[in-house]
Amino acid sequence: MPDFSNTTIAIIGVGLMGGSLGLAARERLDVPRVIGYSRTARTLKQALELGAITDEAGSVEEAAADADIIFVATPVRSILEVIRQVMAASGPGTIVTDIGSTKSGLMHALTAAEEKRFIGGHPVCGSETAGVGNSREELFDNATWFLTSGKGVDPSNYERLHGFISRIGALPTAIDPDAHDRIMALVSHLPHVLANSAMNQVGGVNLDGREALLSAGPSFKDLTRVAGSNPNVWTDIFMENRRWLGEALHEHRDSIDRIIAAVEAGDETALTAMISEAAANHNRMLEAEQLIPSELFVVKVPVFDRPGVFSQVTVVLGNAGINIEDLSFHRISAEQGGVLSLVVSGSETGSRAVGILQALEYDAVAVPYTDAETG
Repeated sequence: MPDFSNTTIAIIGVGLMGGSLGLAARERLDVPRVIGYSRTARTLKQALELGAITDEAGSVEEAAADADIIFVATPVRSILEVIRQVMAASGPGTIVTDIGSTKSGLMHALTAAEEKRFIGGHPVCGSETAGVGNSREELFDNATWFLTSGKGVDPSNYERLHGFISRIGALPTAIDPDAHDRIMALVSHLPHVLANSAMNQVGGVNLDGREALLSAGPSFKDLTRVAGSNPNVWTDIFMENRRWLGEALHEHRDSIDRIIAAVEAGDETALTAMISEAAANHNRMLEAEQLIPSELFVVKVPVFDRPGVFSQVTVVLGNAGINIEDLSFHRISAEQGGVLSLVVSGSETGSRAVGILQALEYDAVAVPYTDAETG
């Protein structure tokens, strides 16, 4: 288990997410030093008062200089530029990551040298309330934290970042960057578009002297909870992921067209089928959130020391919905490679992971965690 009691982290962009990260790192991992940088002195002062950071920096470079792990929490369009700034200002052993909600363009823009130190990250959580003043230590509890890595990623960097994320309460999950952006277009970016659209549609309606918004009930309020979220931030996200967001919007329009046709035709059967299918999908989502972890197993995977192996193993399991609770890599030699040990929950999950990896010609085996610890 990695120890972070002598670790210095830097957070570039101390808002809701960055501030919550600082609080979690200090309270749950005993990180002694959290350096924060923000464009506004007021934000840094507030972060210091809350205990989200211990030190304030006057520049990106100053924040990065002494850090062991750097989290870039800036708007998505500035992330690549900031990554390169902090890499130039930090040592070769410093891990650099981000928390942006788009990954494909960023990962494809990295050089081979940058891939070794940078691991893309995206915690799937947040709040409709922004700003460091709303930070809270428990923000990341049980939240999926997507990780995207390049072919040249240093396994020890990945192992350390994975440990950091899991110990602040999140669930680190490897994913291909293109798959990440397609999924986020559907489950995050599209809902924001729909919330804004619905709010604007209703906001312009006044009937018999009464505004429709004043009659809004719980269902409309739930649907539009994220409407109006930071316009600059979300415009950037929409533009960065416009390819997959556009595709999601076209698919949604087709679905709406089918519903319109059923309503206009009085097709009760089609409408009932649509609602029933939605109910079944909603139940599946809720059931997945309630899964209780069972006995732990360790999947041991001998791997050769070549580019892409580490990211392939973690991503293929992540894409299969297998959560890696913990991981470690034992390097034997440059010629022989090493052994990647992945901790998963339950014998069935372990067997499924082994089957997936063996199909890719990895000589994987699963053993109970207790046996792995003693053996």
